[in-house]
Amino acid sequence: MYKKINAILKKPNPLIVILGPTASDKTALSLNLAKKYNCEIISADSRQIYKYMNISTDKISRRQMRGIRHHLINFIEPDRIYTVAEWKRDALKTMDNIYKRKKIPMIVGGTGLYINSIIYDYDIPLIPPQMNFRRRLEALAKKYGVPYIYKKLQKIDPQAAVKILPNNIRYIIRALEINKFGKSNKIDRRSRRVRPNTILIGIKHPREELYRRIDMRVDKQVECGLFEETAKLAKKYDSTLPSMTAIGCKEILPYLKGEKSLAETVQRLKYNTHNYARRQIAWFKREKKIIWLKPGELDKILSTCRTNSKN
Repeated sequence: MYKKINAILKKPNPLIVILGPTASDKTALSLNLAKKYNCEIISADSRQIYKYMNISTDKISRRQMRGIRHHLINFIEPDRIYTVAEWKRDALKTMDNIYKRKKIPMIVGGTGLYINSIIYDYDIPLIPPQMNFRRRLEALAKKYGVPYIYKKLQKIDPQAAVKILPNNIRYIIRALEINKFGKSNKIDRRSRRVRPNTILIGIKHPREELYRRIDMRVDKQVECGLFEETAKLAKKYDSTLPSMTAIGCKEILPYLKGEKSLAETVQRLKYNTHNYARRQIAWFKREKKIIWLKPGELDKILSTCRTNSKN
């Protein structure tokens, strides 16, 4: 892996991408590699963009950043809709500024569409959210099921449907929204090849180990005040907002209303996070250019980095 990174860094405008499912240790790997290669980190996490949602999104703290500059994290109000097109625009601008500072941009996250928008240069129309349209489709999905909405997308925009998981209601609705109000398909054009001088590094854990890591993190989030954080948000923001329907928040709302017990709520959060991780894995499996690190390889890299930092 190091040889491939070194080779990329000798070329113009290199880019390092660290990806993988939630709770796979992307943060630890990115911090160590960022120190080694003089990088600044661009978050590709569609939940960590929101302010005030530190525990539910497992957001990195200032202290944990270890002096490494992080971008596109903790900067959007929870009541604002922030699209992939906007993230791509902001990420490209950030990358340009990082290059001007003679540093290397490193994109880190688990939101596959964010990452692909950069490495495949998606051409995504900047169409603002249409909330009434979204609510109608969400109501239809609730009544008839998500496959009903997905079939609509397959009929209207089959190319976009192929790229979206059939149970990802948010992406399905956004694709239909862009098609209707932008008078074009969700992704009009994309490069056939990965962006030049880019290295994709993924972290892979056995399924049961990944679930164990997720469960441990959920337990820690609860101990650190996840329920209290969500209660504060619920008093201020509409429960139908994308930020409030994200994993780590939506599961808590029924408990706050007295509809679910604490044990049921925690178990549901773990189960939903397992499902989310599976969807992330399915997305990244389609990309053949990823260099996958197994747990033993990851541990060796992190151990080496820790040893070097002490010397």
